Amino acid sequence: MTKFPIALIKKEAKEEKELVEKLEPYEEEAIERIREAKKEKEILETKKGKRKLIGGKIEEYKVEELGDLIEFTPPEGWRVVEEYWIREPYCKVFITYNDEEQDYLYVVAEPRLTPYELEVYGQIFMIIRDELEKIETADGLGREEIIKDVYTKVLKELKLPLDEKGYFKILYYLFRDLLGYGKISAFMNDKMLEDISCNGYKKPIYVFHRSYTNLRTNIAFEDEDELDSFVINLAQKCGKHLSVAEPMVDATMPDGSRIQLTLAKEVTDHGSTFTIRKFREEPVTPVDLIAWKTFSAEQMAYLWLCIENKKSLIFAGGTASGKTTSMNAVSLFIPRRAKIVTIEDTRELTLPHENWIPAVTRDAFHGEKGKIDMYDLLRAALRQRPEYILVGEVRGREALTLFQAMTTGHTTYSTLHADSVSGAIHRLENPPIEVPRAMLEALNIISIQAQTYVHDRRVRRNIEIAEIVGLDAHTKMLRTSTVFQWDSVKDEHIMVGTSKALEEIRRHRGWSVKELTEELERRKKVLEFMVGHNIRDFRNVTNVIHAYQISPEKAMKFLNIPEL
Repeated sequence: MTKFPIALIKKEAKEEKELVEKLEPYEEEAIERIREAKKEKEILETKKGKRKLIGGKIEEYKVEELGDLIEFTPPEGWRVVEEYWIREPYCKVFITYNDEEQDYLYVVAEPRLTPYELEVYGQIFMIIRDELEKIETADGLGREEIIKDVYTKVLKELKLPLDEKGYFKILYYLFRDLLGYGKISAFMNDKMLEDISCNGYKKPIYVFHRSYTNLRTNIAFEDEDELDSFVINLAQKCGKHLSVAEPMVDATMPDGSRIQLTLAKEVTDHGSTFTIRKFREEPVTPVDLIAWKTFSAEQMAYLWLCIENKKSLIFAGGTASGKTTSMNAVSLFIPRRAKIVTIEDTRELTLPHENWIPAVTRDAFHGEKGKIDMYDLLRAALRQRPEYILVGEVRGREALTLFQAMTTGHTTYSTLHADSVSGAIHRLENPPIEVPRAMLEALNIISIQAQTYVHDRRVRRNIEIAEIVGLDAHTKMLRTSTVFQWDSVKDEHIMVGTSKALEEIRRHRGWSVKELTEELERRKKVLEFMVGHNIRDFRNVTNVIHAYQISPEKAMKFLNIPEL
């Protein structure tokens, strides 16, 4: 529930007595604000030139003329260690640190509205929201321009005196609340954040920052009804319904981020909650993973060759270990014209390929009617004759169909929650997945990822790449072979064993051992060239990979990489 219906009610009511009856549950606070606003307005109106009616064309805010819109001074004992703009000059983030508590705090600094500006905002917010529903964007104006235009006209029509600074402060909040995500807009627009977590009302929102990991913030929902209203609104933005009957929702946000929502105290004691796993505008590439040392160039060259030659692969690891990110990155190695089908609960994978069918599960409408799960999508995918099938995560009966697809010649990639090779095999063999051991032989490679520490810094690393060699004839146990392993002391990835997959590729392609080694070395050099020259843009990396697949010699020559 928003705290700004005051003006709309004030317009309907003429007396403060009537206001008291309608402003529940914010009676005292709202009345006090209106009284303060009246006083402030009376004082300002006596000072000529202090406030004026805004009209005509309004340009961008000029800091050098009007001064800063935001003010921030860290509390005693805290110091600013980093600061950056989210939307200049309206919203800035300050990362502060307290030496005594040895703790960081993520502070969002936004313009402060005076009581009078708060009342004006309340009057205008509802009017503009209603007006926006009637306005067509046929004239080509952007949504921000439409809000700005309507806002200026409403100010003029209602004859609300406002100075330029106040005008722009209110405009920022109109943009934030009508087009953005309200209180959490700064988090959603911060490219350094991965996760946003609200654990209930009167509790600070926590974020996961790429540089500082988990941080407490200065933003919280102080009122239970306000938070309930906010999560219901978030669900609606995602095209989902949240209610007491269905108090839990998993959804994809308009920008592609994943969100999990719970309503009120039905399933969570501290009230409504939401957790957002942010979507990256630019997907991670294999070059990024090498630059971050998640994988080595040698490992990526190995995966490139294996993926191009249709070896099936599972990325296993714990929560937030980067499994899906890595699967999305290495999918760039799939040949440009290959037919691909991706199957997910919520959309996360982004591929540059044109011959790609992205399939997403659907919830039931009534009871079980209309429900389409991953198993249904996977069955349908097999009739679409794909060369590559990518499944977001295997958890149940769809895994058996996935392995049946492997055994019939389809190349598949998926993710799995497991922290080791033996753990991954154990999960696949036992309920609720229950893939027969003989079918597991169709899987070629298991990649294990984890969040770990390097010199007190939390990082993501590929811990191990192993291959399934086959079933032992005597013990009937699956035999695996570790090809690459991470050395935690040196923070290096080392090739520790031979590769059955590479040997099969060598025989299939008719290469000698020397030719295979040279091919791996060439691909490694191409990847290292892109890392060294900071070629990390999604499209540029894709173009280089596909150029190499078409003609390795031309690609090497174009990149000016000397032949072996």
